[in-house]
Amino acid sequence: MKRIVILGAGESGAGAAVLAKKQGFDVFVSDMSAIKDKYKKMLDDHGIEWEEKHHTEERILNADEVIKSPGIPKEAPMIQKLMAQGTHIISEIEFAGRYTHSKMVCITGSNGKTTTTSLIYHIFRKAGIDAGLAGNIGNSLALQVAEQPHDVYVIELSSFQLDNMYDFKADVAVLLNITPDHLDRYDFFMQNYVDAKFRIIQNMTAADSFIYWNDDPIIRRELGKYDIKARQLPFAETKEDGCVGYTDGGEFCVSAPSPFAMSQADLALAGKHNIYNQLAAALASAVCGIPHEAMRAALADFPGVEHRLEKVTTVDGVRYINDSKATNVDACWYALESMTTPTVLIIGGKDKGNDYNEIKEMVARKCSALVYLGADNAKLHAFFDGMGLPVRDTHSMKECVEACRELAKPGDTVLLSPCCASFDLFKNMEDRGEQFKSLVWAMKKD
Repeated sequence: MKRIVILGAGESGAGAAVLAKKQGFDVFVSDMSAIKDKYKKMLDDHGIEWEEKHHTEERILNADEVIKSPGIPKEAPMIQKLMAQGTHIISEIEFAGRYTHSKMVCITGSNGKTTTTSLIYHIFRKAGIDAGLAGNIGNSLALQVAEQPHDVYVIELSSFQLDNMYDFKADVAVLLNITPDHLDRYDFFMQNYVDAKFRIIQNMTAADSFIYWNDDPIIRRELGKYDIKARQLPFAETKEDGCVGYTDGGEFCVSAPSPFAMSQADLALAGKHNIYNQLAAALASAVCGIPHEAMRAALADFPGVEHRLEKVTTVDGVRYINDSKATNVDACWYALESMTTPTVLIIGGKDKGNDYNEIKEMVARKCSALVYLGADNAKLHAFFDGMGLPVRDTHSMKECVEACRELAKPGDTVLLSPCCASFDLFKNMEDRGEQFKSLVWAMKKD
């Protein structure tokens, strides 16, 4: 019996274990951290052996194949030992793809992945399509394949997931943009990160569709390096040669595979970045044959994504916005670009090799104050203090929100758009956003 070892027992790892067990493998799960109770129960219910808070080397190195959580870096000691002995290491998505023939609509990019993925899923469900949501959001793809199969899967893919995908094929691939992110995981070499993103088009055929933002300079530079067999469907903010998604005179337009248009004013999401997200989603839906009526209705009533430019509330005339998902500089730029009032910007966290020059002009133009939120804010002080804006140094969300309340004036906006990962002070970006929202709502009750 072939032995599968899963490293990491979160959503993807537990789901992969269930699928592997169903397929008849000898399965063992190991996690260096504590495993959540719900995943322990899932593993126990399926008779799967597991361990937590340590790795038993002899029970891992004898694997025929290893499924690795995307959160585990290749530099981890156990991964290095597995690589040294030639053990094949794959992602949960790669493994799940072996056991389904469902259509795969896959989305990646440095920014906008969650919004675009959620919107495509919303459109499909509105159209009555049997679709599953998977990848970085939704339930584990492997668990759905094992226990609740769907006709179509809409999958948000991070670069970490793409790193360990080899034979998996997207039927529809969406590449939104590529800007510096996670460079700490790519030897601080941008090309390594770019190459990871372009893995989304591997194995595609002439029957498949590749949707991308035509104006992204890195995407345009890289396209010539690949023999792309899939049908290419580029989009842009305005009408350009060859682009099949664009805006024109206040109209939101898709010209292929069949013409579709609606007023920009009727779109649910505002902001330049959301034009791109909605064009990508509309094109993906169109190539999957979604009726225009369903597309129009879903584009008009999409509620948005939690932790992405999420309006929290207004306190003492100050509007508070949670954009905790903004974990890189480019995402923060788009958030600031959409601000229409003086903004107190909350920035900071675990720096991933950020170059803050990209937002310097936007900060100067849009911000009335800066609040640093991190375990170590030295890099932020060194870069931003010389701009002459009021700044506050904080090391907890409570301190941060109190500083924002002191700095913001009626009519201002407080924007949590940190540019950084959350792991220095928070469990994850969701925890960061939830703490922010809870403290703001508590402030409203004062």
